[in-house]
Amino acid sequence: MKARPQIGLGCVTFGREIDEAASFALLDHAWERGVRHFDTAAAYGGGASETILGKWLASRKPEGITVATKIFAQCEHIDIAPSLKRLGVEQLDLLYLHQWHETAIQAGPALDELVRTGLVRQLGASNFTLEQLQATGSRFSVVQNNHNLAVSEVSDEFRDYCTANGIAIFTYSPLGAGFLTGKHRNGVQAGSRFEIIPGHQNVYFHDSAFQRLAKLEAVATRTGHPQAHLALAWALHQPGIDTVLIGGRSPEHLDQAFAAMAFNDPALFAELTS
Repeated sequence: MKARPQIGLGCVTFGREIDEAASFALLDHAWERGVRHFDTAAAYGGGASETILGKWLASRKPEGITVATKIFAQCEHIDIAPSLKRLGVEQLDLLYLHQWHETAIQAGPALDELVRTGLVRQLGASNFTLEQLQATGSRFSVVQNNHNLAVSEVSDEFRDYCTANGIAIFTYSPLGAGFLTGKHRNGVQAGSRFEIIPGHQNVYFHDSAFQRLAKLEAVATRTGHPQAHLALAWALHQPGIDTVLIGGRSPEHLDQAFAAMAFNDPALFAELTS
């Protein structure tokens, strides 16, 4: 188990919140800072994220990286050809089922075939509960779930199961799509993720999440550390996590995460969830 998670780049903003030029600037900066895992999905920007990442891969030809994408599987047939074309690759390092669907079990043989034929190196499950992960057997090497101070889909039981079965845990949204910065306390900010995808509001805009936000605000005020810094640092020092995906719109957002990686205060982190 790694002493602390690694930082990966989440490409959800590409083609949806930032254009190709801004995406390239973020990708270049991530590469320069040593990021070697890049995560996208067929659904991000209706394929725009995969396309932009594919153009960057073709232009820069980086070595020693892993590229992950996600697809929705709502039938036994799994078609990854569109993703391969948009990314400009012949093999996917990591393919996730983007979310649970009742056909996920039936799709198992098709997923296994993708690995057997060399089109996919590893399989992953995203946004699965422990029960759903258990129901699909042992084919998944990685699971990717939401995990931050406000909302978590990574329970202790979930971690224990993954550890016992050799499943790496990747997490996303360490800032809760901006919720943990506190900028939405008085209403959704224009142009934010919560405005672009209103459904995300239901994930965070409830009493439990606001109580966690209040604790974060109190600790930040007392210690003088910015809320975002504390929230990122907490997520980047969680045990049993292999990689934390950092998304953003600018290189500064990535730098913010690296600064938080260098800050480690277990007692303070424990206080944030007490």
